[in-house]
Amino acid sequence: MQRFARWHIWLGWLAAIPLILWTLSGLFMTLRPIEDVRGEQLRRPAALIPTANLTAPRLPGPVKRLTLTEQKGAAVWVVTDNAGNQARYAADGMPIPPVGEAEARELARATFAGDAALVSLQRFGADAAPLDLRRERPSWQAAFADGTHVYIDADTGEVLALRSKWWRAYDFMWGLHIMDPLGRENASHPLLWLFSVIALVSSVLGTTLLFRRRRTAR
Repeated sequence: MQRFARWHIWLGWLAAIPLILWTLSGLFMTLRPIEDVRGEQLRRPAALIPTANLTAPRLPGPVKRLTLTEQKGAAVWVVTDNAGNQARYAADGMPIPPVGEAEARELARATFAGDAALVSLQRFGADAAPLDLRRERPSWQAAFADGTHVYIDADTGEVLALRSKWWRAYDFMWGLHIMDPLGRENASHPLLWLFSVIALVSSVLGTTLLFRRRRTAR
């Protein structure tokens, strides 16, 4: 029984690690309203899409999705083909080239509603997307002085994401919460299974020891 008691103690200490992480991270994630975490107050309201004189683009093949958006006060068609490739077209149906650095700055400033200055602009390929983007798309990352990141799609000019400092802190805590601090998406992985088994074995041992002691006391 002493051996079981020692196992129960050591397994209990190991099981305490995820419980502490879960409690601390959960407490942190309740500190701010989710709207503030998402940075909704930092995004300008979507403008009305001008619908006059629209001409759908003439495309060479099948289309998976055709979306009408607004960019810099003008209507823009965003086309997605069956292979997932995307391109944009003007309101008159003419193709628009991919987003360059100057246009990315303009689109980011038009999206961001805060007072902080734009301090850097960096392009990322789809295969090297930053962790806080969470999308495999070519993008421009516009970094503002207050820590906000605005991501502009390098092909279509769409706003892929707006990430505040609070969002990144929340995201890190979420990774701890599900014990996936690197990917921060997978809530079913071997490390979580391992600690779950440890907690289960420790609980079973503790329950067994409790009943054995009660029987001995009688």
